[in-house]
Amino acid sequence: MLKAEHITVRYGEHTVVDDVSFQLREGQWLMLAGPNGAGKSTLIEAIAQGVPYAGRIEWEGQDLRSMKSAQLARRIGVLSQKNAVGYAYSVEEVVGLGRYAYRQGFLSGRRGEDRDCVDQALEMTGLQDLRRASMLTLSGGETQRAFLAQVFAQDPRVLILDEPANHLDLNYQQQIFSLIRDWLKRPGRAVLSVVHDLSLARRYGTHAVLMDRGRCVAQGETEAVMTPDNLNGVYGMDVAAWLGGLLSQWQ
Repeated sequence: MLKAEHITVRYGEHTVVDDVSFQLREGQWLMLAGPNGAGKSTLIEAIAQGVPYAGRIEWEGQDLRSMKSAQLARRIGVLSQKNAVGYAYSVEEVVGLGRYAYRQGFLSGRRGEDRDCVDQALEMTGLQDLRRASMLTLSGGETQRAFLAQVFAQDPRVLILDEPANHLDLNYQQQIFSLIRDWLKRPGRAVLSVVHDLSLARRYGTHAVLMDRGRCVAQGETEAVMTPDNLNGVYGMDVAAWLGGLLSQWQ
């Protein structure tokens, strides 16, 4: 579905993403993992056409650079790590913006299908009771859920998520990841996400790309990528011992 070849992103003389290639296939949940500064979020921005890059990114063989924004939006939904609202839009209005790519014209009204998609997205993210609340009154977790609902309402074929559980309480972390997994069960869908929590990456990811200092260290099925040797080399510590010590406190 999505193919990236030799992606490189530079800011001046500083290379943030260095010759990274991967493929995202139907049914996969591909986790981008690695320490801070590895280039994961920048790679996401390149795929979303948010930063200039060298290399080629294709959607089913078509160069993303040649596609119009509405075409992209019907195929790829992006949830960034940082979202902000400067105006008193309601939650429902923000979620409804996910249907913009399906409008027939600038002045066209919302169709019944659009309303159904918005209602379903609000229900999925537990925001039904806040649908008319101002975005300016929401907590950080509620704001993140509102933007996730916007991406769900967009009904893309691929979800690209940068820390989807950022700012969320534990119960909503579990809910959101379970919802994404359920969303992925429908044919013709795939997920690409940045996750710092390695436990979440192991639990939900079918495949992974492990990055360090802008480069791909390993990629493939999650268990083959997230090995002690690979993780210890990237993080410079005994990752399994650290995570096991944290878990032992709850046993």
